[in-house]
Amino acid sequence: MDSMLKFTHVFVGIGGTGGRVVDGVTSDAIRVRINPGLYLLRSEEYGERMRELFSNLPANSIVWVVFEDKPVNEEIAELIVKSVPEGSTPLAYVFTPKRELVAEEKPAWAEGFETVFYDSLWDFLELDVPIQRAYGLAAESISRAFRYLHDSLEGEMLVNVDYADFFATVRGGNVGILRLLRSIDFEWNWGIWDRGIVITLISGGTTLKEAHSVLGRFQELLREKDVIWGVAEGAVEGMEVLALLVKGWGVRGDKGTVLRH
Repeated sequence: MDSMLKFTHVFVGIGGTGGRVVDGVTSDAIRVRINPGLYLLRSEEYGERMRELFSNLPANSIVWVVFEDKPVNEEIAELIVKSVPEGSTPLAYVFTPKRELVAEEKPAWAEGFETVFYDSLWDFLELDVPIQRAYGLAAESISRAFRYLHDSLEGEMLVNVDYADFFATVRGGNVGILRLLRSIDFEWNWGIWDRGIVITLISGGTTLKEAHSVLGRFQELLREKDVIWGVAEGAVEGMEVLALLVKGWGVRGDKGTVLRH
C-alpha cells in the first residue's frame, strides 16, 4: 500500500443517536447528519440530495454510517452505501439494544458494507438508567472510540496500528464490535472473533505493569486469533481498552455460544 495515499474519514449520523455520535467526533473529518423524518416526508428529493452528496466524496474515503436499528435508518444506510465512490470503505455502526448481530444472519441492508459494527448496549442498560440515557452514554463512548482510532491511524498516537492493519481487519464483509471499555468482562466469549485490533489506553497514573496485565489476559483469550496489539497513552483516567474485533457473518466461534457483552 502506498504510504503517501491519503484517506478521508467521513462520519454520517442518521437520526438523533447517530447525530450525537458524529457531533462528538472532534477529529479532522467530514461530519454529516441525516434527518430520517425529512427523508420520509420528501423521500425522492432528500434521497437525490444524499446520492449527490455521497457520490461526490473524495476517492479513498472511509465512510462510517452510525444509526439505530430501525427500518427507515436501514433504508437510508443502504442508499448511502450504494452512493459512495468506488474504492471507498463503507462501515456501519448500528445500535441494537439487547440483540447480538453476531448471532444472526446477515441482513439485506448490510450487503454493501465492509463491516457492520454493532452495540447491543448491555453495558449501559445494566446501569438501570432510562433507555435514552443509555443511548446517550453509548454515543459518548463510541465518539471517543472513533477519535482514538482516527488519531491512531493518522499517526498521532504511539500505537503499532496503521492503515494496512486497519484495512486488513475490516474488509471482507464482516460483523464486528468496536468498543471503548473501562471495565472488561473476561468471562465473555471473546474467542468468537477471528481477527482485530486491541489497544490498551492508559493515563498518567497507570503503570506499565497494569497495562500489560490487561493486555496479557486479552492475548490469552485471543491467542489463536490474528490480533494486532498496542499500548498508548490516552485514557481520561485509569485504563481503557479500545477493541475492534471482527468475524464473518454466520460463522460460529470457538465455543459455539454467543454471550452478551
